[in-house]
Amino acid sequence: MMNLTLGGRYVLGEMIGTGGMADVYRAHDQRLAREVAVKVLRSDLARDPSFVARFRKEAFAAAGLNHPGIVAVYDSGEEPAPYIVMELVSGHTLRDLIHRGERIPLARALEIGEGILAALEYSHERGIVHRDIKPANIMITDQGDVKVMDFGIARALDDLGATLTSTWNIVGTAQYLSPEQALGEIADARSDIYSTGCLLYEVLTGQPPFTGDTPVSIAYQHVSGVLVLPSKITPVLPEGIDILLSVALAKKAEDRYQSAGLMLDD
Repeated sequence: MMNLTLGGRYVLGEMIGTGGMADVYRAHDQRLAREVAVKVLRSDLARDPSFVARFRKEAFAAAGLNHPGIVAVYDSGEEPAPYIVMELVSGHTLRDLIHRGERIPLARALEIGEGILAALEYSHERGIVHRDIKPANIMITDQGDVKVMDFGIARALDDLGATLTSTWNIVGTAQYLSPEQALGEIADARSDIYSTGCLLYEVLTGQPPFTGDTPVSIAYQHVSGVLVLPSKITPVLPEGIDILLSVALAKKAEDRYQSAGLMLDD
């Protein structure tokens, strides 16, 4: 798709990322003379009306979010293929850092958690749940800032008629999936808190809280598995971390922090 122009203004350059739903390209906005990122729906999915509708939901949901901790959405269109224009962020994903085997100090790990929770507090106050918090969706910029990206499966909290959350194998990554998502139930803000807890657990211990050979077996662990306290894996972690993550990773949503702000306060 290189050199293809979308919407009469966005000239696509190199591909910089790919996911289950779309490919992401570096692009040049001819009208504003700036570099942007453009997410283009994969051609096989562009023929599926349900996926196009899902893609459109992403644009509408994310475009309304204006927060320094959230990758901004600038524009969207559907010709010649459905696309979303986003802020181009220079940096690395948290997943990249974990895969490198980099040990993240406790203070820095908590800073990353605070950045994620601040972004979620903002989006939740506006009725939008991310539903797919995981290291691959967290950008650490070259300046060290934290940005949450890909509200690709987010939707307004009052859109209870949609069925996307019932297909957990598509919607989330199993290692960061809340118990209610694993059971095909409606996800809410507390689901994001659980997923953030899973992410922090992995950053602090070097492994996710639950593992298995298949997504189904991992999902089962989220529903009924016993959580090993982080300090049992990394003994230098203080008791406060055990308490924080035990609450965030409670099986029942009502036993977790009831808002990102409350977890942020702890």
